[in-house]
Amino acid sequence: MSDELNGKKIAFLATDGVEQIELTQPWKEIKAAGAEVELVSLASGEIQAMNGDINKGDTFKVDKTVDSVKAEDYNGLVIPGGVANPDSMRVNDKAVQFVRDFFAQHKPVAAICHAPWMLVEADVVNGRTVTSFPSVKTDLVNAGANWVDREVVCDEALVTSRTPDDLDAFCAKAIEEFAEGKHAEQTT
Repeated sequence: MSDELNGKKIAFLATDGVEQIELTQPWKEIKAAGAEVELVSLASGEIQAMNGDINKGDTFKVDKTVDSVKAEDYNGLVIPGGVANPDSMRVNDKAVQFVRDFFAQHKPVAAICHAPWMLVEADVVNGRTVTSFPSVKTDLVNAGANWVDREVVCDEALVTSRTPDDLDAFCAKAIEEFAEGKHAEQTT
């Protein structure tokens, strides 16, 4: 265990359909680095994780709902992927505003796989270099992003990765950015 994130509070934004390993591995590593972590979702109760988008995984207890939190309460945000997870969240105005507020406050955000759909919806990728699951590329490019095919990309505290295969690099870079804190160029 390290202590590089001691005193930091990180939100994980997810709902039903989240890719389980994209939730659990960053959660475990960020918590092991000393951060307090909270699962924020669209509704209270539990969310259903998936493995490979088709097989039910475990359920996870929601700590807070998007209508009861503010970006000001956190030092950073993780958005795990899975196809259904960001697709459900991007039609929720409060979830989209929650994401947008992290950028307005210059705070680090880490999004993997299909999660950059939330970044498109929040209108925060124009001019930014990002990666994602390949099927999200066109949406990101149409929103003004420079899409590249790399295991992890960091553009001024915006960390993105492609798939669960990239989780080691994704987690390491997210922890580094959360430890650094606010970045002036991380903005809407």
